Amino acid sequence: MESLAVANPSGSRALLRDGARLGPVELNVTDIARAMGFYNEVIGLETLQRTSSIATLGAGGQALVVLHEDRAAQAPGRTAGIYHYALLFPSREELSRVAMRALRARTPIDGASDHGTHEAIYLPDPDGIGIELAADRPREVWPSYADSEFARGGPKPLDLQDLLEHAAEPGSNAGAAAGLQIGHVHLHVADLEAATRFYRDGIGFEVMAELPTAVFVSFARYHHHLAYNVWRGRGVPPASPDAVGLKHWTLELADAEELDRVRARLDALDTQVQERDSGLLVRDPSGIALALEAN
Repeated sequence: MESLAVANPSGSRALLRDGARLGPVELNVTDIARAMGFYNEVIGLETLQRTSSIATLGAGGQALVVLHEDRAAQAPGRTAGIYHYALLFPSREELSRVAMRALRARTPIDGASDHGTHEAIYLPDPDGIGIELAADRPREVWPSYADSEFARGGPKPLDLQDLLEHAAEPGSNAGAAAGLQIGHVHLHVADLEAATRFYRDGIGFEVMAELPTAVFVSFARYHHHLAYNVWRGRGVPPASPDAVGLKHWTLELADAEELDRVRARLDALDTQVQERDSGLLVRDPSGIALALEAN
């Protein structure tokens, strides 16, 4: 495990107001019917909208994942882009149910970890895009940073047997319940310092923990809403716009005034900003697109 410098402020230093939240992730996939089968049947998402090449999926009427089909899309290779995104389930019971669906479907599992703050199962979608299925523990039992996985050498293995045995009726629910949300996004970037300038000084996240090769940031004193690493190598190029993977992720801000404040900070960093009907589209120093919207 890498040595770590850990932030441990007594109060939030995030520039973003607590009313922010993560919105949908938009993904390039090669076969929308295949991807929808996975997200509907294994993850349990419902189809909210569908055209021939775009599908919006979610839970409880809330959009979470938007699929864009490009049958010519290629694997991204050694580039910047998505490592995984987390679907945060509203309870341990719901995490158990999705774990059971994945096991019954014989979905490959890449890993399973107990992070102290949350339990997590890692698996790829049919195009190899990484997904973390997670459920938070109550905040009052979260470990201090001194006792966190970073300080003690990494997360513990997830007790999957306990998760499946002690969650109530793990197979009773055919789909994901309302309350599911995007918990965090984890990115491969080219340069940590440049990414931190953008995400901390521009967007307004607070740095929660730093490793030599990864940084974890959040707002509202959450363990992390965003992580970024250089595990694909420092200086990696941006992904091709038509590669499999992340088209863009979304940050929904508290209101229009908050969006204006973020815009001013990004202007101060000479960030190119694209106006959209729903807000702004910006790219981090590694070329990864982020949609900014006001609630």
